[in-house]
Amino acid sequence: MILGGGFAGLNAAKALKNAEVDITIIDRRNFHLFQPLLYQVAMAALNPSDIAYPIRSVFQSQPNVVKVLLGEVTDVDLGAREVSVGEEKVVYDYLIVATGATHSYFGHDDWEQLAPGLKTLEDALTIRARVLEAFEKADAMPDEADRWLTFVVVGAGPTGVELAGALVEIAVHAMGDDFDDVDPARARVILVEGADRVLPPYVPSLSASAQRQLEDLGVDVRTDSLVEDIDERGVTLTSGERIEAGTVLWAAGVAASPVGAMLGEVDRAGRVTVEPDLSIPGHPEVFVAGDLAAVDGVPGVAPAAMQMGRHAGRVVRTGDRKPFRYSDKGSLATIGRARAVADIKGLRFGGFLAWFAWLAIHIFYLIGFRNRFFVLVGWAWHYITFRRGARIITRVPKAE
Repeated sequence: MILGGGFAGLNAAKALKNAEVDITIIDRRNFHLFQPLLYQVAMAALNPSDIAYPIRSVFQSQPNVVKVLLGEVTDVDLGAREVSVGEEKVVYDYLIVATGATHSYFGHDDWEQLAPGLKTLEDALTIRARVLEAFEKADAMPDEADRWLTFVVVGAGPTGVELAGALVEIAVHAMGDDFDDVDPARARVILVEGADRVLPPYVPSLSASAQRQLEDLGVDVRTDSLVEDIDERGVTLTSGERIEAGTVLWAAGVAASPVGAMLGEVDRAGRVTVEPDLSIPGHPEVFVAGDLAAVDGVPGVAPAAMQMGRHAGRVVRTGDRKPFRYSDKGSLATIGRARAVADIKGLRFGGFLAWFAWLAIHIFYLIGFRNRFFVLVGWAWHYITFRRGARIITRVPKAE
């Protein structure tokens, strides 16, 4: 049984393709989400269907995937070897848990409604609606235009950097001719980071390059700045500075899925303590992979999740309990049109070449020919015309 249809779960199932096992995959949604491009849905560059692919379709040619269940895991009974999905109990011989992570507001959960994060398609559509509505409200309320045209992004990790750069491009290029009474190019994008540099996990030289590229775009970067409060009209920093803003977006922290607490000991972020082979202590038949696993030196990124999923699948298939070893393929972060930074096998560079490498790698890993084709066409159209074709305001209720 595999819990979660993300990068770790899908790669675990694929690693078991030729094994004599029956695989059941359980996920709260019926699709695999390509999270690295989620911000492009939020920023109206792509449609949701471009980065989502039905789990059943992924495994239609893998006969040993015998069941795909849509449902929420409510309990894991390690002693009985069964998982509760609603009222149904499903028995397993081996269990691979890869349910990922969600937002962390560091004890301020009330901020979630005021500053949405970006982990799901529902989050992306919520952010897209708020961003597009901000321009509409600026046009409708000239006296409040400055506030509605101020966007604050909290957290300057890869997601925050991507959001900040894309917001400037929307304001300057995509919205330029759409309004008569307000100039969208007046928009201010403020990126707030508590550390002393953007992209803290990257080497300092790439962080400096990323900040220069952001500032060249027009992003106001505030490092060594922590948020003290968020309300309906903006953000207050611990320095006492008040920023009036119509839209606040959260990219500052993550917490592991609550399923982790059902498995045993977890760390402060809710990640599960695992053995070197990714099994949990006392239960060699249960493995944890992806963002839910607490493994020293392994970042919470898609390549790491894919490698952990494959490793767990191989252990089940072969019985070889060798320790998991993470192979760092490098890091990429995009900032905007022809702007990015890259660290690939010790080769560090930025600008157009890094952006092109980012584009090529993401197209390669997208699932399904249709997805690759439409994303590539969409990017080409956006690059040539500066237009964004998914500027639709929708209000989709968030999944419980």
